[in-house]
Amino acid sequence: MNPELLKELVTMRMPYGKYKGWLLCDLPEFYLVWYHSKGFPTGKMGMLLATLYEIKLNGLEYLLQPLKKR
Repeated sequence: MNPELLKELVTMRMPYGKYKGWLLCDLPEFYLVWYHSKGFPTGKMGMLLATLYEIKLNGLEYLLQPLKKR
């Protein structure tokens, strides 16, 4: 996994939608599940959301915690 990608998950904010302004890593899991069922957007944002979905689905949020504290 690309460490820069993980860094973006803890620094980038959701640019649109119900959770606009939230850090990507703080998005609720049910929102990511909803996106997964409807299809993630294209481009980088879709890739980030899909990665975060996999992280949360597999209980790997602890990987983001050290990065979040920086």
